[in-house]
Amino acid sequence: MKIVNLILRLIIGGVFIVSAIVKIGNVQVSHAHGIQFSRVPDLTQFAQDVANYHVPPRALNNLVAITLPWIELLAGGLLVLGIWKRASAVVIAALMVVFLAAIGSALVHGYDIRCGCFGTVDARKVGVTALAEDFVLLAMAAWLAWRLEDSRERTTEANE
Repeated sequence: MKIVNLILRLIIGGVFIVSAIVKIGNVQVSHAHGIQFSRVPDLTQFAQDVANYHVPPRALNNLVAITLPWIELLAGGLLVLGIWKRASAVVIAALMVVFLAAIGSALVHGYDIRCGCFGTVDARKVGVTALAEDFVLLAMAAWLAWRLEDSRERTTEANE
């Protein structure tokens, strides 16, 4: 089980790290110029993606757009590094529940919007595929939250 937990930690943590970096770094993809990183973070497009879901109150859209990538980076980084593994997995699982609710709400209301999951790099529309991918990530995060412990002395990973 130890290797399975490690692989899951690296996958989920890596997904969250990449997602955060492309939002924070204001990554732009251009067919003419390839991938470019902005020198100044600009979360305007991500804030618009958040607003398109109609989930948080409008007054909180910018706050969510500014803080969410940093929470993703911290939780993903800690999970990859093996620091506060259970706590990181719980945070990621909670985020996945929120993301699933937002995507589900968008689908129910028939919104034709961009996912925004990977900032401006991810131009895909919200749909059943995004819902399924997020459900798989939730299942992996829930598994880790259940199986991992933060204390070195009582770690489930070391006992298996």
